This record gives sequence, C-alpha cells and structure tokens, in this order.
Amino acid sequence: MIPDTNLINALARLLIFPGLLFAVPAAWFFLWVERKAVALMQGRVGPPFMQPFFDFIKLLGKTTPPRSGVAGLLMRAWPLIAVSAAAGAVGLLPVLPSSGGFEGDLILLLALLELPSMCIIAAGFSSRSIFGEIGSAREAVLSVAYNVVFLLAIVSVAASQHTFRLEALAQLPASPLRWLGVLAILVCLPAKLHLNPFSLPNAEQEIYSGPMVEYAGPELAMWELSHGLEWVAATGLVATLAAPHITLVWLAALIFVGLMFAIVLILSTLASATARLAIDTTVRFYWQCTLIFAVLAISSALFMRFRS
Repeated sequence: MIPDTNLINALARLLIFPGLLFAVPAAWFFLWVERKAVALMQGRVGPPFMQPFFDFIKLLGKTTPPRSGVAGLLMRAWPLIAVSAAAGAVGLLPVLPSSGGFEGDLILLLALLELPSMCIIAAGFSSRSIFGEIGSAREAVLSVAYNVVFLLAIVSVAASQHTFRLEALAQLPASPLRWLGVLAILVCLPAKLHLNPFSLPNAEQEIYSGPMVEYAGPELAMWELSHGLEWVAATGLVATLAAPHITLVWLAALIFVGLMFAIVLILSTLASATARLAIDTTVRFYWQCTLIFAVLAISSALFMRFRS
C-alpha cells in the first residue's frame, strides 16, 4: 500500500522543515539575535552565539519548586501546551512549493499562534503570585488590544485572495490589501512577542517577569523554548505572505529564512531603541491602528473591486 502523499508532506513539515528539526535551532538562534541586537544598541558585547542553548540545558538540570494539587499540575502543563502549539504553528507554514496543507489551515494557524498567550495568562493566575496575576491581567488586556488588528489583517488578506488555505494564499500574486495586511501584522508582532514598547506583561522592573515569576528549572526552559518558537512561527507567517512564489525548493527556503532573520533583526533593534509604554497608551495605540487599518482595508477592497 502506497502511503498518502499529503500525510508524508504533513509529517515532513511538522518534523523536519519548517518543523522541529529546523524550528528548535532557529528558535535559539533568534533568541540570540534578539539579545545580541539589544546589546549592540546599548554598547555592550552581548552573549556568545550558543548562550540560549546553554541556558536551556542549564535550566533543564535545575530543580523546580515543589507544588501540590491541581495548581501544581496546571503550572507544569501550561509551558508544554505552549511549546506544542508553537511547534504546530511552525509546521503549518507552507515554505516549500507544493507542500500540501488543507482548506482552512490558516484558521488553525491563528488558533495555534494564540494558544501560547492564553497559556501565559493561565500560568500567571495559576501561580497564586500577585506579580504573576498582574502580568496575566496585562497580557489579557494586551492580547485583546492587538488581536483585533491581527485578526482583521489576516481575514482581510484571506478574503481579498478568496482562500483560507495557506499554500494557495502563498502562491497567489500579491494585492495592495495583502501588503497592507502584512504591514498590520508586523505592527502586532512586538506585542505578541513581548518586545518594547509593548513588553507590559513581563516588565522586570515593575512585576518581576510577571507570569513567569514562579517558574524555574525545566518549566522555565520550556517557556523560553516556547518564546523562541513563537519568534519562528510569527516571523514565518509574515515571510510566507511577503515572499514571492518560487518553484525552486532551495531558493524558496533561503528567501524564507532570510526574511525571517531580517524581521527578527528589525524588531529587536526597534525594541532596544524604545521604552515601555503604559497599558492605557498601548491599548489606545492598537485601537487607533484598528480604525486606520479598517478604513484602509475597506478602501483597498472597493478600489480593487471597481478596478476589476
């Protein structure tokens, strides 16, 4: 019996490229780029190339605080769910030509991208720490604020191209509304990745890392890996929408990785050059972006309709 081609493609995307075999090293690399860019902007040397990997191994060797009851089980479960969701989101990205996929996989990708934020919110409240609860409350408010723009951008791009299938969306020629959607997604990434000026949930000077304050050892290592995989998934989504359709496998993969690296470098540099905004300023900023993007999206849709 011949194995199903779609199943083989799906397993290859999940386990090899852009899946775990690529995504995990890329996550550590992007975490290093983030820290290195901030250090260079501040006039410091910064960490060595392998430092995120060494930190991960070091945390795996440490012990976690003893916890009992349902709260303890939940605190151990949240980082594992976050890592699984981020890895699954990376595996859905249609990097290579004819990589498979299914109708509506864009909706699944959005759900998986949102799961790590939901796990962070739940983790802070499960920790029973006042600092964790404040960080979770901030994460919840921030998530509501930027997700309006993020979801509106994704839906507008998909609607303009008449498909919710990622592979078909990547192969179609770009429209003005698609580039507008990519720009809106880029505006949302600093908040989704907890970068300045939107690093409210994990403000170390105010609330001691927020939802992560009670985490240590292997659990904290999983949170760090989840954050790195979010980098890969979020920048990979933008790269998928922005990259031109190319039939050569090696060139498509090279452009995909190059665009991701450029986005990480730009966002990290921006984070090091800005200060953290207050929660009310952040919410007001994203609500204003929502209004502006909604007007531009409707105008672009009407323009394309009348032109056709």
